Amino acid sequence: MSEGAGRLRFRPVQPADLARVMEIERGAFAHPWSEDLVRRELQHDWSIFLLATEARTGSPGEAPEAVVGFVIAWLVHDELHVLNVAVAPEERRRGTGRALMEEVQGRGRRQGARLATLEVRRSNAPALALYRALGWRQVGIRPGYYADENEDAVIMEIDL
Repeated sequence: MSEGAGRLRFRPVQPADLARVMEIERGAFAHPWSEDLVRRELQHDWSIFLLATEARTGSPGEAPEAVVGFVIAWLVHDELHVLNVAVAPEERRRGTGRALMEEVQGRGRRQGARLATLEVRRSNAPALALYRALGWRQVGIRPGYYADENEDAVIMEIDL
C-alpha cells in the first residue's frame, strides 16, 4: 500500500466535480482532454471514474475535502483499460498517482477483470517508472499514437 493510500479517500466523480477535474487535467497534460470528453465518462456504464480526495481541517467555510487527482478506466468484460490518470501539480510525489492506480486496479479485479492495459507516452518517464514499480510490463509500442507530436505510446499490461 502506498503512502498516499492512508491519507486519501476515493469516490465516484459527480457532475459538480467537473470544474476541479478539468483544472487538474489542464495542469497535468500539454494536450488535455476536452470537458465534453471528460463529461461523457460520467454517462458510460463501463466507465470507472474516481476522484482521490484528502480531508481538510482548515478554517470554517473551507471545503471538507480537497480533490487531488482522478482516474478514468473502462471495464469491458474481463479487461480494465486505464485511459487517464492525473494528479494536481501541487500534490505530485506524495503517492497519489500510485494510490489511484492501486484503487482502480482493485476495483477492476473485484468486478471481474483479469487483465489491465494502458498506453503511456514514451517520454513520460515518471509515469513509466510508476507503472513498472506497480508491476506493469511493456508489451508493445504504438508508433505515432499521440498525433499532436507524433509520439509513440508504450503499451503496458498487468495481470489482476
